[in-house]
Amino acid sequence: HVAGVTLCPADRLRSAPLSEAKSELYCSEARTHGSERAMDLGLAEDHFSRPVGSLVACDVEHLEQAIEECKRLILELPEHSERQKDTVVKLIHLRLKLQELKEPEEEEPNLRVLLEHRFSKEKSKSVKQTCDKCSAIIWGLIQTWYTCTGCYYRCHSKCMNLINKPCVRSKVSHQSEYQLSICPEIGLDRQDYRCAECRTPVSLRGVPSEARQCDYTGQYYCSTCHWNDTAIVPARVIHNWEFEPRKVCRSSMRYLALMMSRPVLKLKEINPLLFNFVEELVEIRKLRQDVLLMKPYFITCKEAMEARLLFQVASGRLSCSLTEIHTTFAKHIKLDCERCQAKGFVCELCKEGDILYPFDSHTSVCHDCSAVFHRDCYYDNSTTCPRCARMSERKQDDPPDVKDVFT
Repeated sequence: HVAGVTLCPADRLRSAPLSEAKSELYCSEARTHGSERAMDLGLAEDHFSRPVGSLVACDVEHLEQAIEECKRLILELPEHSERQKDTVVKLIHLRLKLQELKEPEEEEPNLRVLLEHRFSKEKSKSVKQTCDKCSAIIWGLIQTWYTCTGCYYRCHSKCMNLINKPCVRSKVSHQSEYQLSICPEIGLDRQDYRCAECRTPVSLRGVPSEARQCDYTGQYYCSTCHWNDTAIVPARVIHNWEFEPRKVCRSSMRYLALMMSRPVLKLKEINPLLFNFVEELVEIRKLRQDVLLMKPYFITCKEAMEARLLFQVASGRLSCSLTEIHTTFAKHIKLDCERCQAKGFVCELCKEGDILYPFDSHTSVCHDCSAVFHRDCYYDNSTTCPRCARMSERKQDDPPDVKDVFT
């Protein structure tokens, strides 16, 4: 047998004249029956271990024969049987050995930089991935592959030099904005009937390659650059409040994923009428405004700074729900902390009721002095804010400053 590949008697006779030249490739004996050798070709040995008496691994020709025999056996054996599973494992081992002989393994660098991509060599051998460049499966057991730490672009090591698309992370860093037009199509003829990314010829009839439209950019791409992935398109949400995922190209999908956590949309400026139709937006806006009103309490509160409440929100250790954040902050100010409670207000218009805070739902805040009143009292009273009136009187009673006299 040759590095674990059992030879039938006819093979032995043919190879006898070359026994002296290939003595290092053969082991001492083959102890199986002739009728069973063909069926078990390449299946009964461990191809990663060196057989007793052999010094060098088998040659490519015999490994290819063993691989073909494994394929035939996999088709003949019962589905999902234990022997079929073992045969598949042996087939993988044979292909690994063949890959080593055809392409001697060279030490690949752990980090490679290309077109602002920072590719890191992957160590996982069992996870099944797809190459973003050639669209072929990455066999981690026998192939070296890399992942960009910025945009998560995956590719074979052999495909690295073929990449022509810069890292999407750099675009997010330099140009953090969305396309706010709904599917801004320019037409396939304006693209010269070529893919917008790799410039491969495309057509709507699929010859030579199918033209697939990206709903985010409005442009057409080939099947290698557009895998029919789906994503929520921001322009459709802003203008139509539509959250149905649409088909986008690979680069758009990565860009939208990286932009997801960036607060770059000023919805009140882009489409202010949307607040009149979506009640949830009004509630979210009120919660965000209340959280901003609570911030001065925490900045001047020793206990809040020691508890690092604001930092917990920034680092995501609290829930992402604005309602939960609002409840946590309000509890600290109104119940847990005496210092924050002392910074509350009493309605100076009615001088009744509990302590008021600017983030309470039933209060109104003076835009000039930030005094807090009951909402009903503030709007029903036609006089000016009492606190503003006092501050105005004090300013009139104070003597003029020396600088003001000589100016």
